[in-house]
Amino acid sequence: MSNSDSLPPVPEPGRIARRGVGNETGWGRWLPGLRTLRGYRVAWLRHDIMAGLVLTTMLVPVGIAYAVASGVPGIYGLYATIVPLIAYALFGPSRILVLGPDSSLAAVILAVVLPLSGGDPQRAIALAGMMAIVSGTVCILAGIMRLGFITELLSKPIRYGYMNGIALTVLISQLPKLFGFSIESDGPLRNIWAVVTAVMEGKTNWTAFMIGAATLIVILLLKDYKRVPSILIAVAGATVAVGMLDLGTRAGVSVLGSLPQGLPELTIPWITRADIIPVLIGGCAVALVSFADTSVLSRVYAARTRTHVDPNQEMAGLGFANLAAGFFQGFPISSSSSRTPVAEAAGAKTQLTGVVGALAVALLLMVGPDLLQSLPSSALAAVVIASAIGLIEVADLRRIYRIQRWEFWLSIVCTVGVAVFGAIEGIGLAIVVAVIEFLWDGWRPYSAVLGQAKGVKGYHDIQRYPDASLIPGLVLFRWDAPLFFANAELFNDRVLDAVAASPTPVRWLVVAAEPVTSVDVTSSDMLLELDETLRAAGIKLCMAEMKDPVKDKLKRFGLFARLGETAFFPTIDDAVDSYLVIHSRDGAGQDETR
Repeated sequence: MSNSDSLPPVPEPGRIARRGVGNETGWGRWLPGLRTLRGYRVAWLRHDIMAGLVLTTMLVPVGIAYAVASGVPGIYGLYATIVPLIAYALFGPSRILVLGPDSSLAAVILAVVLPLSGGDPQRAIALAGMMAIVSGTVCILAGIMRLGFITELLSKPIRYGYMNGIALTVLISQLPKLFGFSIESDGPLRNIWAVVTAVMEGKTNWTAFMIGAATLIVILLLKDYKRVPSILIAVAGATVAVGMLDLGTRAGVSVLGSLPQGLPELTIPWITRADIIPVLIGGCAVALVSFADTSVLSRVYAARTRTHVDPNQEMAGLGFANLAAGFFQGFPISSSSSRTPVAEAAGAKTQLTGVVGALAVALLLMVGPDLLQSLPSSALAAVVIASAIGLIEVADLRRIYRIQRWEFWLSIVCTVGVAVFGAIEGIGLAIVVAVIEFLWDGWRPYSAVLGQAKGVKGYHDIQRYPDASLIPGLVLFRWDAPLFFANAELFNDRVLDAVAASPTPVRWLVVAAEPVTSVDVTSSDMLLELDETLRAAGIKLCMAEMKDPVKDKLKRFGLFARLGETAFFPTIDDAVDSYLVIHSRDGAGQDETR
């Protein structure tokens, strides 16, 4: 491929692009699509058009399938595809990301829509549309406030656990459609029992099941061939078979039916006062899940092209796309880990690919809304089940089980939480677990008494080096965490334990403070009390290797003045040398081997 056909040149070896737009500020920063348009090359056009047409073969069946899985009529999946793709092309920073209805959000949307809509499709789309508006507003505000780091608070095992739970929930919700019957949805675990009961009672429509199973098998067999439109082949085959054999009438196979002709309209999705709280909670949950997915996928493709994508701008782009979905008869959307690779494999160069796909879907609704009237519901269920299977992470969880077993069990707890309590409650559980995990790491950090090991420079943990020697009268204590309210008392206890365990009376206690990145008011007050305790015992409290920003905090808290400037040393060696100079006359300079 010639240089003119490629994307803008990647940085030279030894350099990494960290800002895609130089020093551009103001509104230009939030409209990356216009910047791309200004630098667009004619040679990219044929690639973007072809990739957009290929992408359309997935946008239609997947959009319909995820709409049905989210509890709204299939046509709204296409509405949630058209305008959001155009909005993201204007506001989104990634050149290749494809947005639209997604399986990872289906369970979250369904958890809000199903109990509130009462089976009314118009109420269902109003609820889902308002969730998209809430999600979009949250994402835009978070992007403006530069809160793109929020999703980083969820560790990888917790994200795996949550997504595995979502995948399990979505998969179970589609089993009734796959078997050709319906059940009263009452939570994932109860749904399993209801499905088993219905099968045992002979309610299965075996024709519908065979069509759905065949669709699923074809999708799974062809999924590794990126240039093969596996979903299109499978769904088109099922649709043709049902239409030609008239299985909708003769075998009772549930089909999609005719789609309304025309484009989505600008509307305000009105909801009742009683709906506000669950819609707000659901919208915020959608915002967190969708941006977590989008930020990960965006970083992957940015790394491939060695370009930088601002996470705050990504959050804003996702927010505007969701606003567009909400106001144009759609529902919450996210990035797609299945459609984006299709666009890439088809040769997409810019977000014009998404625009072409959106226009192609719009053209279908204008001139051929009856093309999909024989599309069987069991085939749509197969599309969603295949996507849910793709969400499940097993291989990396095996690795986590081998290297950090407790994090593996955290992941399992999140999975079970989603499966037992539901998607909304599950994400709440995931956040709580993430906070507990963070606090636990800071609350119970590692600490050590340091000594001199033979043949090794510096001072090291005497638990790791049992033969290390201690300096009589001097305790070197290292604390491997920030000091804050949750671990202040533990720090105090461990320091006093180290003093009590010293084989000789202690004159100085030196805290190796390089790992201490922060202190708060509670921990500062604790240090004042510790200093009083040590002074009463004739022991001087000193600090070594403390970072200047932390030292500045101690100055504001008054602790620096209390301890005195002579109690702070740039290195541990300086602290030891000073101690030896002061106390050498008392024989403290002679090492005592443990």
